[in-house]
Amino acid sequence: MYFIFLIVVILTAIALVVAAMTIAKLIAPRSFNPQKGEPYECGIPTRGESWVKFKAGYYLFAILFLMFDIETVFLFPWAVVVARTGVYALAGAAFFLGILILGLAYAWRKGALEWK
Repeated sequence: MYFIFLIVVILTAIALVVAAMTIAKLIAPRSFNPQKGEPYECGIPTRGESWVKFKAGYYLFAILFLMFDIETVFLFPWAVVVARTGVYALAGAAFFLGILILGLAYAWRKGALEWK
């Protein structure tokens, strides 16, 4: 019984995706010119080599931002129902925050938060 429901959901999802792509293809404006095929950065043609090295610090900073951004997404629902959940949920949230604090301490010690 559950497999039939799952198959119906999957087939409906596939049908909706195919329908959306077909409708977008049919009603999309079609105007072709050479400028649309050119790569650009902020409207200015690129000069020099396109493959340049980036410091790993940019990526580390972005990962740390995402880590603490996702933290707030996970903690908000918990904060809404904290009065009803009891001590067990409080311990779970403390454990979650403890792991995040350990990650922050590790990144701080490694110098990932210093913008050089």
